[in-house]
Amino acid sequence: MDLGLIMELFANLSLGFSIALTTTTLMLAVIGCILGTMIGALPGLGPTNGVAILIPISFTLGLDATQALVLMTSVYYGAMYGGRISSILLNIPGDEPAVMTTLDGYPMAKNGRAGDALVLSGFASFVGAFLATIGLMLLAPMLAQVAFMFGPAEYFALYLLAFCTLGGLGSNNQAKAAISVCLGLGIAMIGVDSSTGMTRFTGGNLHLFDGIDFLVAIVGLFAITEIFVFIESHGKETAIGVKLEKISIPIKEIVYTRWTVLRGSCIGFVAGLLPGAGASIGSFLAYMSEKAIVKDNSSFGKGDPRGVAAPEAGNNAAAGGALIPMLTLGIPGSGTTAVLLALLMTLNITPGPLLFTERPEVVWGLIATLLIANVMLLILNVPLVKFFTKILQVPASILLPGVTMISFVGIYSLTGSHFDLLLMIGFGVLGYFLRKFSIPSVPVILGILLGGHMEVSLRRAMVLSDGDWTYLLSSPISIGLWVAAILGFVAPIFLKSILKKPTPNQ
Repeated sequence: MDLGLIMELFANLSLGFSIALTTTTLMLAVIGCILGTMIGALPGLGPTNGVAILIPISFTLGLDATQALVLMTSVYYGAMYGGRISSILLNIPGDEPAVMTTLDGYPMAKNGRAGDALVLSGFASFVGAFLATIGLMLLAPMLAQVAFMFGPAEYFALYLLAFCTLGGLGSNNQAKAAISVCLGLGIAMIGVDSSTGMTRFTGGNLHLFDGIDFLVAIVGLFAITEIFVFIESHGKETAIGVKLEKISIPIKEIVYTRWTVLRGSCIGFVAGLLPGAGASIGSFLAYMSEKAIVKDNSSFGKGDPRGVAAPEAGNNAAAGGALIPMLTLGIPGSGTTAVLLALLMTLNITPGPLLFTERPEVVWGLIATLLIANVMLLILNVPLVKFFTKILQVPASILLPGVTMISFVGIYSLTGSHFDLLLMIGFGVLGYFLRKFSIPSVPVILGILLGGHMEVSLRRAMVLSDGDWTYLLSSPISIGLWVAAILGFVAPIFLKSILKKPTPNQ
């Protein structure tokens, strides 16, 4: 990196910290970190649901683009931290990426070292997220420059890659993932065709002429679906399964796992860069790689500190890495970044290479805030661990009405339409049945978000080539993306035994 680029980097960071260090931004970051950790600690919610539920609040409060993004990404990072709490104390993952943490975290807790496991996992999460934010700062501007080489054929292949990898790597059943993607693309077609002015799939309903608001779909598919699932489970309460004694900082374990944390962070960050791979794959690869690298892995699964540090560093680094393709290419790297992409689009901000030049305050304000939020989360997650564990005892009879109220008030304040409330409930019912049939919901959201852009890219490519379909394979970049898309969808079918997640120890 030459001197000019270094000076530009420091100038951009200076701009970012001038925004991040304002009282309002810092307050939003603290609130987001606390709310995210609480949401992450609740089994089953996780960062995607948490961000989806809270997005309407950012509009209700009248936050500007930078403030709304800071709040939601702080919730995102906080939820990634919080997912480890129920994994270690209850042997119940707070979200999917935290599955690997249960393998050694819960045995540590059963051995009377719950406090050590929580602090160690918090430290590993901090290092993973901090290094990923540094990677975001260094790599995102470079990738943004590469994105200027993309034309309609390349963007169409890129969108195809996002759909294929999200289904291939993010699902156990590629057929079900494909059904989910097609459902999302079909929903994206509803409304008035921008090219011909003809209505499509509206059934003559005037409310559908403008298409489906993706925030309505997101809140319905995640928040309302979760409510239905809670109702079906009869609102069972949770309880702490391991008593949490005095919290101390396990210096010995932190030093012992330092290289484990660094390796896990690097592996997780690379996994986060892959569209659709996300934190789950980052956590899995970090754990399995560490287990394969160490000379004696007989203690893994029995409370080995390395088995806690590796997946926590991996999943938090992947969370940061997933922001890079979202900001530079407009392609979400995970389910949560797909929801964040919806937030940006609602705020009339178009992610892509021009974002870094047209709205630098948004990008660099976000990066600076993430650096600060990581330190906040490390500080919060040691002294306040006992407080966050109390969240696990919140009865569903209190949690359910709160989630319901936030969802309905938020969407109505955003759209002012009772039809959208009914539509949100409809998406909740759809999400419930998708859950019943083990069909992933995230590809539906991705289809709704990117379907219109994919159609526009295809039409532009056909106009430029006078209808010649081979134009879609006219450049090395587009060919590479097509190959990656096919491999990303097909490879997991043959590698299922490798990618299959181990069952947590009971």
